Amino acid sequence: MNKALENAWAGLTFIVMLAATYLVFMWVPNEKVMGVVQKIFYFHVSSAWIGFFAFFVVFIAGIMYLKTRDSKWDWVGSASAEIGVVFTTIVLLTGPIWGRSAWGAWWTWDPRLTTTLVLWFVYVACLLVRSALDQEEKRARFSAILGIVGFLDVPLVWFSIRWWRWTIHPNIIESGGKLAISSKMQVTLMVSLLAFTCLYFYLLPKVVRLAKHQSMLREMKEAIRGRLTA
Repeated sequence: MNKALENAWAGLTFIVMLAATYLVFMWVPNEKVMGVVQKIFYFHVSSAWIGFFAFFVVFIAGIMYLKTRDSKWDWVGSASAEIGVVFTTIVLLTGPIWGRSAWGAWWTWDPRLTTTLVLWFVYVACLLVRSALDQEEKRARFSAILGIVGFLDVPLVWFSIRWWRWTIHPNIIESGGKLAISSKMQVTLMVSLLAFTCLYFYLLPKVVRLAKHQSMLREMKEAIRGRLTA
């Protein structure tokens, strides 16, 4: 992505984020039962969507790396994993704030909450593996395998509120596929999802470049170390 396109995308992201913020705090009405705290919903759901999408990118990048052994897929997978962990952390922080008002407790071992926490641990472990291994090929291979295996938890998170009937997590999608929220809430949610998606694609190339430079720096250090010990 060239500089002009990056600047244009940054401007678009800023505008959409600004629009989403306005809709959340100024335009959409407060929910009748929970009141203003329900507005966390728009950030919570949007962060969850980006977390899922980011880990899907890790999944695809892992497959492509194992198939081609091209380092660019390792950089993409690493970058997307970092972004996914950040947004999943937001999910795990905003959820209890919302849940405290709705359920009267900061945390319950609800199936969706538990599977989301497991998902977070898996990809944090993936990032820790990357920092612990010195060999580039081994780091990339182990990261790809963990990223692929970890993504198997995403369907569990999504379908947990349907597979486990005792869940207390709200489900806004009705059996017919319609959203069980008002039209204004639907518009606000769609704009919020778009804003967070724009933010993801704004961050991804920057973090990919950082991963690439880190990899090049490690290779330079290895080369220097090899010459000193020769």
